[in-house]
Amino acid sequence: MSDEENMTNGATLLVAEDIYLTSGVHIGTQQKSADMKNFIYKVRQDGLYVLDVKKTDERIRATANFLSHYDPKRILVVSARQYGQRPAREFSKAIGAPAFAGRFVPGTLTNPANPGFMEPEVLVVTDPAADKQALMEALNLGIPIVAMCDANNETRNVDLVVPTNNKGRRALACVYWLLTREVLVARGDLKDPADFKMEIEDFEAKL
Repeated sequence: MSDEENMTNGATLLVAEDIYLTSGVHIGTQQKSADMKNFIYKVRQDGLYVLDVKKTDERIRATANFLSHYDPKRILVVSARQYGQRPAREFSKAIGAPAFAGRFVPGTLTNPANPGFMEPEVLVVTDPAADKQALMEALNLGIPIVAMCDANNETRNVDLVVPTNNKGRRALACVYWLLTREVLVARGDLKDPADFKMEIEDFEAKL
């Protein structure tokens, strides 16, 4: 068993550990921010920082529980990143929340004259750097911000960090898929995670 495979030490995860690993959820960047050091498991010989999937798993549970207390219509899911757009849309559709996939129009949250004006009570972003405009507007409003954060992200404006590779197609599909399932379970819409019929592939961006 390799070091990476041994990272959970027998902790019970939401899915088999190899689903996280084969999806590349743990593959970080070659830079790390001071904010993310607690989520980093180790640095590989090639200089890539490896994220701790046990912590990713814990944060997916915490985020699902947190989001389950909100009216889904007041949860806004945002992804400027190409590989995050389909997962964000599938997640939002499944839980009944609006999504903004693609370029975020400035003033969407702060300018009532904006045709697409929205008043969310919580914001979910796929990458706090790529989704900076939405994040800054949510910050102005003082609403909670949930963010998928890679090893190099700064998290000072994020209320709930989900540590994950937020650039990989399969990694984003995996995390959004799991978050969808767990929100539905936390809300009581699904009695059992096994009843969830969608697959990771349903969330994966097309190439």
